[in-house]
Amino acid sequence: MRERHERLVRDSLEASIAAKRAFAEVASGLLIEAAQAVAERLRAGGKVLCFGNGGSAAEAQNFASELVNRMERERPGIAALALTTDASVLTSIANDYAYERVFARQVETLASRGDVALAISTSGNSPNVVAALGAAEAAGLLTVGFLGRDGGKCRALCRFPLMVPARSTQRIQEVHILMSHLLAEMIEDHLHPR
Repeated sequence: MRERHERLVRDSLEASIAAKRAFAEVASGLLIEAAQAVAERLRAGGKVLCFGNGGSAAEAQNFASELVNRMERERPGIAALALTTDASVLTSIANDYAYERVFARQVETLASRGDVALAISTSGNSPNVVAALGAAEAAGLLTVGFLGRDGGKCRALCRFPLMVPARSTQRIQEVHILMSHLLAEMIEDHLHPR
């Protein structure tokens, strides 16, 4: 069993490194552009609305916390909100409308024209994420997607479709975490230079 686990650890680490390298080759420049565009919206008084399902929901919450609180250094808070956290709102929308509407309804209600929508989906095809991006686009929000594989249906709805060219959900999520840390750090640099 130990030998199998050693192989699992080694192979998983190598696959994670490969996924990060692949992302760097195809989308690191787009991530840098996204950071500047998001920072411009925030500088003008906008906020970031983050959403996703499962592990992507947790990542949305993590990203929002890093903006509201801080990443690497002391600085004023940056306006961000995870649309994944209010159980009463989520369940009332799911009950009265449909689960597909849980994020779109919040975008329609809470967003202002200068805001940013950050969608996180490893497949790019989650119906509630697709619907929320459609609502964000209709409301004039800047749309950023942390996506996987070919970006799915979300790709066409994102101004900045940041896709991880990997097949494994775990590897995609690992790169999404790194992307969120990089995005938060670059936003800090733009808004609060050292």
